[in-house]
Amino acid sequence: MTSRAEYCVLACADAWRDNGEVLASPMGAVPAIGARLAKRTFSPDLLLTDGEALLVGLDGRAEGWLPYRQHLAMVTGGRRHVMMGASQLDRFGNQNISCIGDWQRPTRQLLGVRGAPVNTLNNPTSYWVPKHSRRVFVEKVDMVCGVGYDSAATAGPSATRYHRIPRVVSDLGVFDFATPDHTMRLVSLHPGVTAEEVQDATGFPLACADEVPCTREPTAEELRLIREVIDPQGLRDREVPA
Repeated sequence: MTSRAEYCVLACADAWRDNGEVLASPMGAVPAIGARLAKRTFSPDLLLTDGEALLVGLDGRAEGWLPYRQHLAMVTGGRRHVMMGASQLDRFGNQNISCIGDWQRPTRQLLGVRGAPVNTLNNPTSYWVPKHSRRVFVEKVDMVCGVGYDSAATAGPSATRYHRIPRVVSDLGVFDFATPDHTMRLVSLHPGVTAEEVQDATGFPLACADEVPCTREPTAEELRLIREVIDPQGLRDREVPA
């Protein structure tokens, strides 16, 4: 039987489908497994790194050096697809990883803005949320770190040139922003999840079709790669417990 975590891995992998030779920057165990699955199957040109300075192959061995200046050139030219996390995410795709509450006196201090603005303005950026809830999916983020569609449009052409949010994957389903006003849309449900459950766990109205399909089933080869080659230690189940 396919686990919920494995459906999440598959959905993350599909975010890099047909991306060509771009740098995958997954953040989190499930996205990292997904990126490696994508490279081993339908996106063989995808570039993987060790997270620091090396390009690595499927076995994790170094294949090339990625100096900081080259990394920046790829980022600013739109040749990277990041999958980040989010402490808050709103209906237009604005992401917050900095603080909860008012910036002047936050109730909770988080990671800080870090590279989120550069990521979202200069290359495609998707999001991974391992626990879908109203605390994460909010009507309006407390602070914009990753730039959403409405914020990019307000900033103008310099912000929209490379801005794109291809996917949001959570433990409940898959989402995109392919609506006329670029608000979040429910694309697929992981098996066993209903559209009503997803909407109840979301702090804003989701666009969705009358019939929302299930997230696609993995092939036998994809399951073998996940379980035996990429993640035999079962790290995926720590992020998304059965």
